[in-house]
Parts: sequence; structure tokens; C-alpha cells
Amino acid sequence: MKYEVVGKNIVVTDAIKAAVMKKLSRMDKYFIITDDVNCRAVVMSYKSGAKVEVTIFTKMMDFRAEVANPDLYAAVDLSIDKLEGQMRKLKTRLDRSRNKSSLGESIAFENFEADETAKLQDKVVRTKSIYLDPMSLDDAITRMEALGHNFFMYLDEEDEMVSVLYRRNDGGYGVIQAENKISK
Repeated sequence: MKYEVVGKNIVVTDAIKAAVMKKLSRMDKYFIITDDVNCRAVVMSYKSGAKVEVTIFTKMMDFRAEVANPDLYAAVDLSIDKLEGQMRKLKTRLDRSRNKSSLGESIAFENFEADETAKLQDKVVRTKSIYLDPMSLDDAITRMEALGHNFFMYLDEEDEMVSVLYRRNDGGYGVIQAENKISK
């Protein structure tokens, strides 16, 4: 796996980089290592401690964990635990799936056990269909706030793309847009 360690508000010394890469190398056993598997760790330093964002990019999907902790190295360990949990959950989901998905092409699932708690939590309990109204971003924010939701799906009136507006944990809003347009 290719590693990249980046610092924000902190100078990533060779010692920090080596320690982070050594801890992240624990993840190697979970992946079928090819040029398509990359790991990026963003290390941030704040007055209250450290924050680590680890993203593992594979051919079919990405895994991401973000952990804040007073200790930088503890944050790296916790982010690895989070990533392992995500992979166990994915393994359970794929094991239960009737049609085996290609999502797991990059993952060596035989190296870890299924997550037993995921069996109880992964049920679809409600399905809702909606008509996507063409609207501006400002209108979507207004409607989302009026509903009291953390996200809102709409059809962007400018580019006719399916968009999801969401409230970010660090404040502000984010927008996710589908790359494929709806055909009329």
C-alpha cells in the first residue's frame, strides 16, 4: 500500500511520519495490495489535542475514519480500529448479499471476522420515495432547515443534477452531486 502523511497546523517530522506509517501498516493484511490501494493520513494539531483523518482509497470504494484525541498516536490507533470496524461491517453485508458484489475486490476478507452487531443494525426500516423539485441551493438550505433534517435531496435548477445538501460537523454545509443527469 502506498502511504502519504500530510500535516495541517503541524510539521510532519520523519519520526511522526515513520510512527504513523508503522501503525498504518497494520492495515496491509486487510487489502490485496496493488497500485490501486493508497492510504492518506492527515494529521492536525490543535490547542485541545490532535485530529487524524485516515482515508484508504481502493479500486471499488474508499474507507475513511476521523478521530480527535489529546494524543496524536492514540488518535491514529483509534482511527485504525474504526477502519477495521467498517471493513468487518462490509464483510458481513457482502456475506449476506445474494449477489456477490465487486465492492470487495481489493479487500482480503479472510483476514478478519464478520461483525456480529452489524447483523442487527443493517435492516432497512423505511423506504420513502420523493419527487425532486428543481430549486436553487438557497431554497434547499431553507427547506432543510425548516424540516430540521441534517440532509436534503433536491434537483439543482442550474445544472439539473441530483444533489444532496448536508450539514457538516465542523459547521456550514456541503453538497454532493451525482455526476449523471436525469434524462427527461
